[in-house]
Amino acid sequence: MTKRKNRDYIMGRYIFIMVGIILVAIAVAVRLFSTTVIHAAEWEAKAESLNRTRVVEPERGKILADDRTVLAANVNFYVPRLDLRSEGIKEDTLMRYLKPLCDSLAVISPYRTARQWEEQISDAYTHRYTKRGVRSFPIGNKLTYSQLQRMKKFPFIKLGSSKSGFYYEEQPRRCNPYGRMAARSIGKIAYDTVKRRVAGSSGLERALDDMLYGEPGEASSAQYANSIGLWEHKPAKKGYDVLTTINVALQEIVEQELSAVCKSSEADWGTAVLMEVNTGEIKAISNLKYYPKIDDYMEGENHAVMGYEPGSVMKPISMMMALEDGIVSDLDATIATGHSFAYAHARPITDSHGMASMRIRDVIAYSSNIGMAKIILRRYESQPGMFHHRLREMGFFDPLNIGISGETVPVVDSVGNKNWDRVKLSRMAYGYSTLIPPICTLAMYNAIANGGRYVRPRLVQRFMREGEPDSIVPLTYIRDQVCTPGNARKLAEMLRNVVEYGTGKSLRNDQVAIAGKTGTCYVTEVGRGYSSKKRLSFCGFFPYENPKYSCIVVMEGANCGAARSSGTVLKNVALKLYSLGMLNNISDFHASEQKSTTRPTFFATAADRSNNSKLVANAGIKELKRFRSPRNVTDGEVPEVIGLGAREAISRLEAAGLKVKLHGYGYVARQSVRAGTKAEKGTLVELTLRE
Repeated sequence: MTKRKNRDYIMGRYIFIMVGIILVAIAVAVRLFSTTVIHAAEWEAKAESLNRTRVVEPERGKILADDRTVLAANVNFYVPRLDLRSEGIKEDTLMRYLKPLCDSLAVISPYRTARQWEEQISDAYTHRYTKRGVRSFPIGNKLTYSQLQRMKKFPFIKLGSSKSGFYYEEQPRRCNPYGRMAARSIGKIAYDTVKRRVAGSSGLERALDDMLYGEPGEASSAQYANSIGLWEHKPAKKGYDVLTTINVALQEIVEQELSAVCKSSEADWGTAVLMEVNTGEIKAISNLKYYPKIDDYMEGENHAVMGYEPGSVMKPISMMMALEDGIVSDLDATIATGHSFAYAHARPITDSHGMASMRIRDVIAYSSNIGMAKIILRRYESQPGMFHHRLREMGFFDPLNIGISGETVPVVDSVGNKNWDRVKLSRMAYGYSTLIPPICTLAMYNAIANGGRYVRPRLVQRFMREGEPDSIVPLTYIRDQVCTPGNARKLAEMLRNVVEYGTGKSLRNDQVAIAGKTGTCYVTEVGRGYSSKKRLSFCGFFPYENPKYSCIVVMEGANCGAARSSGTVLKNVALKLYSLGMLNNISDFHASEQKSTTRPTFFATAADRSNNSKLVANAGIKELKRFRSPRNVTDGEVPEVIGLGAREAISRLEAAGLKVKLHGYGYVARQSVRAGTKAEKGTLVELTLRE
């Protein structure tokens, strides 16, 4: 009887449990049906909201110099942290390693001392669960990859992330390895509220932003075995690398010379552009501005692509028009100029270099406003608007599209036939009442140096991905011939005369023949008209016989004339390129072409005499020119440079604050200021170089 009761009791419990299981199973089935069928759309939307697709930012392309040296690139930096609430951290272990850890942190993150690190970490760990406590404690700021790897070997951290709570955040940052070099032309990046991403804000970074940015990818969160990560649906595509025409060595030279003259002439700002004549490649572009707060010059606005009244550098362009249209033919014919020319009842045109009359070829050399105005008025006085029309035909207003953000086109009014229009025409002929970017003026001068071929300036050579060329920016011409080769030669000769005996004669030197034109223009102030401040320009090319580079320099507010300011920058650049053998010449360190019957000469100091026999025996050198060993001098004294090459001699003397003038080429045989004497800043040292 008892056994039967126990069996019934047990069976009742089983039945009760089975009924419960069946009811739960039915409830699960109903719920599953409701979720997957009836309310499927609602739950799918909720799942989608919890697992949103994220945009994966692509790696921004690099900006490269002409030899593929990096000018701007994304570099990953790392912010290391300790998760102080990590369950793996044991207090006794942390305290045992704390002092050696902080000693190491003080080395790699020196903005705190070892003691300060110890106090900060200890306090943060103690209060990690309080209101003022933090979970994520930074132990470094913007570390490089090598620094991060070094940190992973520090005491406590090397125990592993599970025991130390160590982790790091990756932060990409745009870096310019050469600092301020061509900074305005390369440009910057910043967050763009319209595009809702980091984008270029100036220079090439802005103009070529779509190419540099690449294509974003897509990813969503995914649960992995030990963590949550990103599941890529569409990989991001890296942006194009941009290969520019900038040459690092030439850029450095141009910036140094522009900076030196800006400082000596106390200019407000200066800009310089160096371009290769045959290809139109911009090899260097610099923009410097004086900032009173730091009492120094730094990269400023890109004045090279902004419109200004050019002054007399416009005259050769007007003369080109006169030659092409047959307004002038006999360059030796004289034209009456004088000191003042009253025209159309307007304010008289004056010449600061005035004379009663001059040859037409000398209108450019002596920069005669009156002469240039009279020449242009010969043809266009009855139709002033034709001046604008001819410039348009010549391609002067065609956009250059060189790749710099903010580029503008020349502004020359298309005037009518009224009296004031004729007055305006007479001023436009010599560079007033116009707004012309320096780069446009340079392109026209470059055409003169290039036999009339009007090549388009370019700053970008090609676009690449993974080092492989994708597309090339070809050499193009604004006009195949803006003027005939014959007229180009005549204009080049006029520009050479400017330096030989005209307004730029202070730029004449024995090493590099320069051809170019000075330009002076008074600066206008809003609401006040012309001020006493001047904008000074020099545009030209060198060497005159076989032009390799064209260059324009514009400075505002300098305390000297155009030749002494802007022209001096161009001359100093030319001389430095000459001394380095970069003008197709033989420099002090380039092997000279020797006849087969002669041996090269080796230069040695007296200290080398013990090795002379070895050189003669092993190298077959028969002739040695010996110089005495350079004497040791202290700071503040003129260095000894006899026996050195021109480049090394210039470097040493300029480092001592001295100016250098070269005579001849080869090695320094004589210096005008004796070594060891007191080095007065700005003193001129003349060096005689011999082979």
